[in-house]
Amino acid sequence: MNDGLVDAFRHHTWATRELIRICRGLTEEQLSATTIGMYGSIIDTLRHIVSSDASYLVRLTGVEPSWDRRAAERPDLDTLAERTEELAARWERFLAEPFDAERVLVIRWPDGTDYKVPAGVVLAQALHHGSEHRGQICAILTSIGVTPPELGVWEFAEATGRVQPRQA
Repeated sequence: MNDGLVDAFRHHTWATRELIRICRGLTEEQLSATTIGMYGSIIDTLRHIVSSDASYLVRLTGVEPSWDRRAAERPDLDTLAERTEELAARWERFLAEPFDAERVLVIRWPDGTDYKVPAGVVLAQALHHGSEHRGQICAILTSIGVTPPELGVWEFAEATGRVQPRQA
């Protein structure tokens, strides 16, 4: 029933994994780099992507991750990689079951206002949010002279065997 979303969320987690992989080769100074108009530094943006993904899953499932997503800790790349794997498995489990995209969730906005939000909007937000911030990290990488990885859906499909060359 959710088959159309599986590739989208697999791409979502693959792209985050790819960024973490590239970032393992950066210095602390490079991980701390940012530029105007971005969320923050590379490492802080990665932390934000991962903790936000956990929040979206909590909203959809009511189940907290194995780690405290609200803690003030500043996880390193190894920890972010582990958490990304946990979240990937949780997205797979979530999408393996039927769900009601119109189920209304109550979500508090940063200004304190409660909104009624369909579950499908939370799914769309999870995908958009990750893509937006991964793009910011790629822009920062470019600004510091590091070639960012290609994170598009076609690249994901090639890397994971979801597309194959046509045999004549």
